[in-house]
Amino acid sequence: MVHQLLELDESQLRELVNAQSTWRAFNAARREASQVKGSMTWKQVGGGTYLIRASASGAQKSLGPKDERTVQMFENFQARKKPAQMRLAALKKRLEEQRKLNRVYRVGRVPTIVVRALAALDAAGVADNFMVIGTHSVYAYETAAGVRVEPGALATMDLDLLFDARQRLAFATTLQKGGAGSLIGILRKADPTFKVMRNQLQTAVNDDGFEIDVIRRKATGDDPHPMLMSEDEDDFWAVQIADGDKIASGRRFEQLVIGVSGEMAMMRTLHPLDFIRLKQRLSKLKGRDPQKAPKDRLQAKVVQQLWDEYLHRLERPQS
Repeated sequence: MVHQLLELDESQLRELVNAQSTWRAFNAARREASQVKGSMTWKQVGGGTYLIRASASGAQKSLGPKDERTVQMFENFQARKKPAQMRLAALKKRLEEQRKLNRVYRVGRVPTIVVRALAALDAAGVADNFMVIGTHSVYAYETAAGVRVEPGALATMDLDLLFDARQRLAFATTLQKGGAGSLIGILRKADPTFKVMRNQLQTAVNDDGFEIDVIRRKATGDDPHPMLMSEDEDDFWAVQIADGDKIASGRRFEQLVIGVSGEMAMMRTLHPLDFIRLKQRLSKLKGRDPQKAPKDRLQAKVVQQLWDEYLHRLERPQS
C-alpha cells in the first residue's frame, strides 16, 4: 500500500535549509561560549599570586601560581570571552528570526511541547543520554525527507525517551554540575506543569495531558534497579523494556525538527531501518494492545516508503 507523502514547497524547503544552518552555527557558538563561562582572576594567597578560575555557579579552582603559563592562560581566556559572548548573542537573535520565518512558512509541525522538551535536554547537556523512540520519531524522518506523512501515523499524546543506562554516571555528574538537580527539573524548563505520576513513576504529565515516559534497558551487571533518575525523590523511575539494550546500542539518526511554533531542537532517534524492524515486530507481538498494533503496522509501512523514496539517499556508502 502506497501512502500519500506531501512534499514541502520551494519556500518551505529553503527555510528548512536555513534553519539547519542557523542551528549548526548557534550550537557551535554555544559550545565556544561554554568554554569561557565564569571568570578568571588573580588572587593573593600568602606570599604568592595565583590564577583562579570561577565557574558560573561560583565554584573556584586554582590554576596555579602566576608564571608564563598562567599569564598566557589568562590572556587567552580574556581574548576569547567577549567575542564568544557577542557571537552567541548575535546567533540567538538570528535563531529567533528563523523561528518566526519557520512559523510564517509552516516549515514544522512537531508539537511545541516535544520540541521544548528536547531543547531543554540539550541546554542541560544531557541530550546524548536519551533517544526518542516511538511515534514521534516519524517527525525526524519526514523532516529529513522534506515531506509530510499522513496525520494518522503521527497522532499521539506521549513522548517515549529511552535512557542509556550505560551512561548513568556521566548523566549524574552533568546533573550536579549543571545545577538542574533532576530530570523532572530539566523538563519543567519546557513546561513547569510537568509532574511525575505517583501511580506510574516512569511517567510525567503536564496540565494539557501530554505525557513523557522514561524507559531503559533491562537491568544487567551493576545497573541499579529500580532506577531513580536523580537524588530527587520526586524524579522519574525509569521502567525496563525488553529491547532497551539493543535499541541503545543500535544506530542513531539525528535530525533537526521544527515545531508548529517555529521553535527548533535536535532529535536523536532510531535509524529508520531499525525503526521499521521494531514496529514490524511489535505489530506481531502476542499480547500487544489491539489499539496500538494497527498504528505499528502503519508506521512501519510509512517509514519504509520514506526510506525507499527519500532517506536511502542520505546513507553514506561503506568505505
